[in-house]
Amino acid sequence: MTDILTVLGIESSCDDTAAGVVRGQPGRVGEILSNVVWDQSQLHGAFGGVVPEIAARAHAEKLDLAVEAALREAGLGLADVDAIAVTAGPGLIGGVLSGVMCAKGLAAGTGKPLLAVNHLAGHALTPRLTDAVAFPYLLLLVSGGHCQFLRVEDWDRFTRLGGTIDDAPGEAFDKTAKLLGLGYPGGPLVEAEAVSGDPARFSLPRPLLDRDGCDMSFSGLKTALKRQRDALVTPEGGLHRADRADLCAGFQRAVVEVLAEKSRRALAAAGPVSAFAVAGGVAANGSIRAALEDIAGAAGTTLVSPPLKLCTDNGAMIAWAGLEALAAGHVSDPGFVARPRWPLDHRAAPMIGSGKKGAKA
Repeated sequence: MTDILTVLGIESSCDDTAAGVVRGQPGRVGEILSNVVWDQSQLHGAFGGVVPEIAARAHAEKLDLAVEAALREAGLGLADVDAIAVTAGPGLIGGVLSGVMCAKGLAAGTGKPLLAVNHLAGHALTPRLTDAVAFPYLLLLVSGGHCQFLRVEDWDRFTRLGGTIDDAPGEAFDKTAKLLGLGYPGGPLVEAEAVSGDPARFSLPRPLLDRDGCDMSFSGLKTALKRQRDALVTPEGGLHRADRADLCAGFQRAVVEVLAEKSRRALAAAGPVSAFAVAGGVAANGSIRAALEDIAGAAGTTLVSPPLKLCTDNGAMIAWAGLEALAAGHVSDPGFVARPRWPLDHRAAPMIGSGKKGAKA
């Protein structure tokens, strides 16, 4: 297919209930007709992280309303879309199931083609939606539940060059915020505290920098920060504001330096690529973006970073991934199942570990 296509996308893999409509064709910048995202941070804030049962129930209650809002904002009805795309994994299985059942119902009622989309592919293909980046390109997917380097070779062909062996950076930011009493979601709060902090005050590790390759680890960094916090709290009976800011600054600098060095290695290992792209919620961090721009420039390539609203989970990215598949002549079997794990690179060994934000792939 080479015609201009219009696709509805549904996303419910973690704690964002989202639906969006995009229009376009592969190889050209797409048009986002709507992108409705309802986050659940107020529901999970008291727990310091996502509670899967609460997330799944909220998705089930809101998905049809999100779809209705997305179509209304786009000025379209279901009859006007060419297909319905939905996240079928990986993610928290209750939320994924909610989205899959909603999409299957809509497809059955309208006769529209159904497209099961890998959530990670949604992130990975977003630079195609926003900037028409040509294959192949290197992607750093850095979010609450995932962190990996992918050589994106086609809409359905990916090579993983490395990834986190434990916590993803977003999860480490959330855990750090919880340890320091900052609240949830932790990423923006830690970044804000770090502005006034001294990143050199505390000696925090840079995990796996002493080993070859592009794999990463962030669990030990979080544990080291906890030890520093405890050492301060015991004699003082509490944590001063300056201490908290310095801990945030030190933690953020450690994450930035790890991601920067691993990105340098990934660019060297990727071979010729059209660009270096970054996607995922942690890409919203200004210090991380600045460091990656420097790394890309030093490697003689361009950093492509989608707008912040498209870095976090959203329905538009799922719609675009579905559009790429549909344009290639692919339609999913209606009997597909929701998957808690779904690696993009089936040839690579499974990543070890899974955290509160979702299973690693």
